[in-house]
Amino acid sequence: MIAKLLPVILLVIGTGAGIGAGIMLAPAPAPPPEVAAASSDHSDDMGDDMDMEMDSSDDNHVALEDLPPEQEREYVKIANQFVVPVVEKETLSSLVVISLSLEVRKGLSERIHTYEPKLRDAFLQVLFDHANMGGFRGAFTRSDVLDPLRTALREAAQRDIGKGIYDVLIIEISRQDV
Repeated sequence: MIAKLLPVILLVIGTGAGIGAGIMLAPAPAPPPEVAAASSDHSDDMGDDMDMEMDSSDDNHVALEDLPPEQEREYVKIANQFVVPVVEKETLSSLVVISLSLEVRKGLSERIHTYEPKLRDAFLQVLFDHANMGGFRGAFTRSDVLDPLRTALREAAQRDIGKGIYDVLIIEISRQDV
């Protein structure tokens, strides 16, 4: 009798767990239009003094509400891809190719293009360090692997360019095993 009931009991428990997980992990509902309009009115009062101080206690993450409005940001693509060798046991095991863009304060693109060789050098050093720590082995595209890489790239860009670098975007990434 128990052998016949066991699959039914497991089915009911599994269904209940699935529904519970769906409820717990559901995204928050969108704010009503009145609230969204009110928050966009406040964003117009931010002014041009958006040189935000990064607090080391929050791991240099910029909160979405701390970013300037879209019209005060621009995206600058780094001209060429980065090719990073992955070495395992003293032999080349694969090559990783990465394309990057920067989310910056409007008007900073000319400075970025001027300092691009220095910026590329800093990015390559970060990428080489990431590769040497094993960051491009296995499932290298997981967010818990790429988030520290993005943070390190953003910190390197902020060291070389200064304030106004909000994020480093990984546009393309691929690994070719040799």
